[in-house]
Amino acid sequence: MEILYKNSTIHFSSQGKGKVVILLHGFLENSSMWNNLVEVLSKKNRIICIDLLGHGKTGNVGYIHTMEQQAEMVKFVLNHLKLRKYIFIGHSMGGYVALAFFKLFPQHLKGICLMNSTALADTTEKKINRDRAIVAVKENHKTFVRIAIPQLFAEYNRTILVKEINEVTKEALQILPQGIIAALEGMKIRKDQTSIFKTAIFPIQMIIGKQDPALEYKTLINQTKNTTVRVVEFPDGHMSHIENKNVLIESLVSFVKSCK
Repeated sequence: MEILYKNSTIHFSSQGKGKVVILLHGFLENSSMWNNLVEVLSKKNRIICIDLLGHGKTGNVGYIHTMEQQAEMVKFVLNHLKLRKYIFIGHSMGGYVALAFFKLFPQHLKGICLMNSTALADTTEKKINRDRAIVAVKENHKTFVRIAIPQLFAEYNRTILVKEINEVTKEALQILPQGIIAALEGMKIRKDQTSIFKTAIFPIQMIIGKQDPALEYKTLINQTKNTTVRVVEFPDGHMSHIENKNVLIESLVSFVKSCK
């Protein structure tokens, strides 16, 4: 399905009936990353998948797509569908969007799962790396994508999951340079949202890959100390939906059930 938002096309899908679950993909991804999960979750729930700004079949609305702008676009889609209460599952950048959504529209949430994601803002070092990435995208975005995607997997999986990595790369190569840059600029300036772990009155789950090359294990665990956040650890990298597919699906089904 498609709707017009700020003169851009927003692509989304809706399947099933029951509790409403919103699936938000990560950087260099699109809503097709959720296909296996949708098949399972849509049997008992209503699943909404949205292509975020500048990704998949959704257009760009500016040079920077902040996490708040992404969240406002998501709210526009959910208003269009006349939905009022929902659970978010966000992978990586999708998790950042879910956290920004909570800050803007807290009364609508029944649960958040941060999948290979963090509530921390970028460190100074990470911001420098984002700027370097922007330069690389401007020089040759296809080379950037081909280098970036394999680095999201645990090192030992880069030779085991060659077919899957090629498929993810193929999807990512369809993203326009403007969409990649706008997301990098937006992630770079996102705010620290760790206060949600103390203030939220709904279930929060963090899916952590112990060998995640993009997020440091220790900083992920430290965020959840002295909170009620449910932590689920997998042995692999940043791409749990591929590297740990079956156990991830089990974990997400269980999480959705726990959200009242």
